[in-house]
Amino acid sequence: MNITMNIDADKERLLQSQFLDWLRRDFKLTDMVTVYLSESNGSHNHGIYCALIPCDQVERVLASPSWDFLHGQGMPDAVVYHDNEEEQVEYLRYGDNDGIEPLVIDREFHGMKDDYKEICEEFRLFHQLYHDRKQEQYIKIDKGGNEHLVAVIEPDRVQIRLKELLQFLAIKEMHLSMQFDYREHSEHSLEEFGLKEESGNHRESLMCWALGFGNSGSICSYRAFSRLLGKRLIAPLPKSKSGFWGFAEEPKKKHIEFVIGIDEAGDEITYTSNPDALANFFGANPGAPNYLTPVHFRKQVLDKYYQQPSKYSVEDSLLRCGFLWSMQLDNHHDDKICAWLGDLGRDLPYEEQLHWRANNEPLEGGVSETYFRRQLLAQFTDSDRPEHLFKKNYHDLGTACEECLGWQLLIPLSSDDEHHFQCVRVPATDEQRDFDELVLGLTKILIDSLNEKQLNKLIPTEQQTDLKGSIARLEVALASCGVEGASDYTSFLRKLQNLRSSSAAHRKGSNYKKVANDFGIESQSLRTVFSGILRQALDTLEFFVAAVRSGRMSAR
Repeated sequence: MNITMNIDADKERLLQSQFLDWLRRDFKLTDMVTVYLSESNGSHNHGIYCALIPCDQVERVLASPSWDFLHGQGMPDAVVYHDNEEEQVEYLRYGDNDGIEPLVIDREFHGMKDDYKEICEEFRLFHQLYHDRKQEQYIKIDKGGNEHLVAVIEPDRVQIRLKELLQFLAIKEMHLSMQFDYREHSEHSLEEFGLKEESGNHRESLMCWALGFGNSGSICSYRAFSRLLGKRLIAPLPKSKSGFWGFAEEPKKKHIEFVIGIDEAGDEITYTSNPDALANFFGANPGAPNYLTPVHFRKQVLDKYYQQPSKYSVEDSLLRCGFLWSMQLDNHHDDKICAWLGDLGRDLPYEEQLHWRANNEPLEGGVSETYFRRQLLAQFTDSDRPEHLFKKNYHDLGTACEECLGWQLLIPLSSDDEHHFQCVRVPATDEQRDFDELVLGLTKILIDSLNEKQLNKLIPTEQQTDLKGSIARLEVALASCGVEGASDYTSFLRKLQNLRSSSAAHRKGSNYKKVANDFGIESQSLRTVFSGILRQALDTLEFFVAAVRSGRMSAR
């Protein structure tokens, strides 16, 4: 029974029907298509190598199952021909005078350097792909800032998402040719399978192949083999679907309806955020809500952006996604975020509008005075929010140190720690995790970043022996320079460090309760507590700026 099952399984392999079915299927645009494959495990040897075929050569290419573009081709070359007995030399960018181009290029260096595979540069530039070298992936960033995996390179396999391939081929007026060479070997003979030693060519629509069977003889331990050789062509998308400027249809922007109030029956009033459908101060769309209708959101709406500081930036009255999009917003409230109805529709991509709509609530009140003055009165107004003031004071300290000291009292954060600074804020909720992370970040900024090397230069040599920690060095350095009034601020830094050590950096125990009492954690919400901590951090930065600008902090 087992012998029969093994024979049936081997026969199925040699017939290669499973792979043929895979080739015949309708590929989805979201499929990651294998465009290069070199796989061998003894019983089989599978190879795929894709090429780009001009549309006017499709029928010629499908006339034979033989490959039209081989490994090693695709590099710049020249062709020599004669015109009226005169020799002519023509440079070929891709080394093929039939116009066929490579998609994956074999980079080989005569055994002196490691070989590798490279995706066609034109394809990478066409889609402005980012190369993640650590994972050998290519990423496409859309207009909304969303990342899409487009290509993956492995030692024996290269995969590319079909949508981007066919968009590329639409503009080039070419087909994708999936060339394949699949060989299967078996320890059984053709006679045991009931197969004959023969080969035949086949053609179905945009696919042609030759399937042959043979006996291996005494060449190896295998007695029979089959070889499937051919190509499957895939047509490009219409140019209107290429996504490429000048050829593609301009997609119509979609707009979400947002809650802008409550009616007399207690039901929500919603209206589109489409700027073209809103009223303004120049008579447009009378009867419609004004473009500058305030829309209210839960404070948590910004958490998504704080959690991805490498991608988004939340600033004073501004939300940005790299250089792709930005929106002005009113983030000067304790309990909510506000934005103008028209700005939501004009500035946010549709996917982001969905996120904001999920956090949309008909809250009381209007915009903050700060935002009102800036937006409607065109007045320069400083923010009174601690997170905004903290960042301002931090930058003021950097400027003062550069101008007065020539070195930084707080060493600038590395790129790996920069997110701690970007995410400084009063948290939107009383989640312990958020509180701990914010305490940890503030400690890195204010304590771990103290420039001990430069502070040591301000301390007499005889006083340096027993000093432990950056805060102790700061305290003695300030005293040695004659800077007065530092005790309150160094005391705050010690309490902050103890809070980090007892909560964010270690398991919470009895010491945490003792340290927590210093900040009133037992009697106040964590949001209120951190707001107070941030206010003390502001005062500390202001003290540092004054100390630096006093001219006393110079090496003696």
